[in-house]
Amino acid sequence: MSRIRTRVRPDAQAPAAGNGAAHRYENRLLLILFLAFGFVFFDRQALPFLAPFISEEIHLSHTELGTLSGVLALTWALSGLVAGRLSDKLGRRKPILIAAVVLFSCFSAAGGLMTGFLGLLVARALMGVAEGAVLPLAQSLMVEASREGRRGLNMGLLQGSSAGLMGGILAPPAVVWLAELHGWRTALLVTIVPGLLIAAWIAKSVREVPPGGRIPVATVDSEAVPETTAAPKPSVREVLGHRNIVLCMAVACCYLTWFIVIVTFTPTYLLTVKGFSPSTMSAVMTCLGVGWVLWGFLTPAVSDRIGRKPTMIAFSATAALCPLAVVYVTDPVVLGLVVVLTYTGLGCFTLFMATIPAETVPRGALATALGLVMGVGELAGGFLAPMIAGRASDVWGLQTAMFMSAGGAVAVVLLSLGLRETAPRVLRRRAERAAVAVGSGSVAAGAAE
Repeated sequence: MSRIRTRVRPDAQAPAAGNGAAHRYENRLLLILFLAFGFVFFDRQALPFLAPFISEEIHLSHTELGTLSGVLALTWALSGLVAGRLSDKLGRRKPILIAAVVLFSCFSAAGGLMTGFLGLLVARALMGVAEGAVLPLAQSLMVEASREGRRGLNMGLLQGSSAGLMGGILAPPAVVWLAELHGWRTALLVTIVPGLLIAAWIAKSVREVPPGGRIPVATVDSEAVPETTAAPKPSVREVLGHRNIVLCMAVACCYLTWFIVIVTFTPTYLLTVKGFSPSTMSAVMTCLGVGWVLWGFLTPAVSDRIGRKPTMIAFSATAALCPLAVVYVTDPVVLGLVVVLTYTGLGCFTLFMATIPAETVPRGALATALGLVMGVGELAGGFLAPMIAGRASDVWGLQTAMFMSAGGAVAVVLLSLGLRETAPRVLRRRAERAAVAVGSGSVAAGAAE
């Protein structure tokens, strides 16, 4: 009996193999950038948790604590604006990203060598310069390697859950434990090690262009089209011509106020106003981190299904309750549970800082748009807000900072009402419903004739 042989054409196998390589790279890139941005926030969040220990040696007022947080946000903002535009012009992101990770690790460790407020201020300012370049570059790399169905989830894991895991869950117990055992200086000095390891991994494994080429992203104003080298780079004015970008910049100012104020002053509030022990304080702050991680990926994933705009409105309204809970809930166990359920805002950060801009502007303006949203938000919400909140707290008490944080989230709800929907699934469903309605109308008109 003769054998029947079949041959599979090599070109038929190539797409499947190419897709497999692209999907593996997507997952590997997500892990690398998850760790990179996570350690950015580990370093950034270390200071608020160490503030009570630092104040024993370097007496810090609430205004000075707010200034240390604000100066990092200022230089972070300026760096993000410059790095995003520079990478779009050069067409290179990997070298800038590697340099940024190495430098922020070094400057974070340098804070442990300072002997006064001025030295800490300089170290935090330089750390902000390096850290500000990481997010827009990581976001633009990730969005180009992400499949449409995973774009919201990937960006949520990269920006929301990574920062929550490293800065919200690991940082509180780790830095408080190190500070209690070996002092706050050691807690800052050891931060250099993971940063250098991540920089080496980026150098080895990250590519400028993912396997199979960049995945085109459809915007609200155009269909997804492959990248063409002849396409002109949009100017900043053209980027600002998109309503969503302007609204996202305003949202960033208000949401950074909510976030920076609550993470800067809650540790001190729990210790000095509520009288919690350092271990209880770190446990409550860890609950914030749990909520950060949980909502960091759930919120963008929900937005993939129901839309970016309704997600922003609903989850921002919930986030306004979190700082109020810090003031009014007295039992630490109940407070921990409430903050896990209401710390929903960090999931929205992914939407207005990355996903909505990426689905609004063409690829050639992507890093510029991301840098603008992050930069303006950090200037207002990250730089000015903690200093204003610190001064207000010195005058009227620390609860003032919590009310200011809640007000920022309420303002986001109002601004989100003006957003244009960008979620691809939602837009397709709308188009399908419109087509069905037009078809039904045509049939009815024909029957009437």
